[in-house]
Amino acid sequence: MTNHQPHDHQAHDHTHAHQAYAHTHGIVDPSLYSTTRGIWALKVSFAALMATALFQLVVVAVSGSVALLADTIHNFGDALTAVPLALAFVLTKRPPNRRFTYGYGHTEDLAGLAIVVLIVVSAIIIAYESINRLLNPQPVTNVFIVAFAAIIGFIGNEAVAMFRIRIGNEIGSAALVADGYHARVDGLSSLAVLVGALGVWFGFPYADPLVGLGIAILIGRIAFDAGRSVITRMLGGVDPQVVDEIERAAQETAGVLRVGNVRVRWVGHRLNAELNIAVDDALSIRQAHAIAAEVQHNLMHHLSYLSSATIHVDPDSASANHHHTDGHT
Repeated sequence: MTNHQPHDHQAHDHTHAHQAYAHTHGIVDPSLYSTTRGIWALKVSFAALMATALFQLVVVAVSGSVALLADTIHNFGDALTAVPLALAFVLTKRPPNRRFTYGYGHTEDLAGLAIVVLIVVSAIIIAYESINRLLNPQPVTNVFIVAFAAIIGFIGNEAVAMFRIRIGNEIGSAALVADGYHARVDGLSSLAVLVGALGVWFGFPYADPLVGLGIAILIGRIAFDAGRSVITRMLGGVDPQVVDEIERAAQETAGVLRVGNVRVRWVGHRLNAELNIAVDDALSIRQAHAIAAEVQHNLMHHLSYLSSATIHVDPDSASANHHHTDGHT
């Protein structure tokens, strides 16, 4: 066990910068702006995917294609993932309170978990229908219409994918970006339906249900990757490069001698950071506080998703002698 000497606040000249200033440009709160943009993106992409899925559903009714049915179900499921994510974005607008001191950003993680569950359910349904069609073959009619619907499905999904990814990157929402890549894979599954339709046209009727089964397997892989990402976020995991960038931005600030004990976590699509910095012993509290404010300013400009940064300041001698920037043990 390591023994710690009592902290002498006068000798160590500690100071903390807790959100030293409100980092906004203009009169619009960046977190509110990003949330509003996220909701708008979900509304537009929901309408586009629902229109695509409804068109495909009509073609399924007249063709009997199980591969297209699989793709249609997946498109409906992908459209519906916008509902829990939109609800989460709405909740993040609520201000923090004494019970939820960081606000309601983690509802976005719960929405991500709900999206994963929907993906798994859609994969199970598609796999069941495909196996049933393999055991009980049924003719596929209007093959050219099926092929056309598959092309429409690809175009619709790719357009939504590009839109979600662009807005997700703009506002820093990992969930929205992941949902965009999900739509992109849906578009590829639509191309798989096209392959199945061509297989039927060339006299291989099992191509349709086999493609449907392949789509189910592909969706299962998506669910695994998405689930791993969501669980990592829920456990507080971040990309190590984010920590590196925070350390680099803080270290490059004039007056900072050392940086340590960096802690970062996502709260929804916004980052919260805490870190310790060491400064010259001769500085006054006011001067040390000014350096902390400058560190925060640099962090806000280096990481567009950063919502808040709490800076703990130690004189260099305290940091070196007591390893304060490395945390207590």
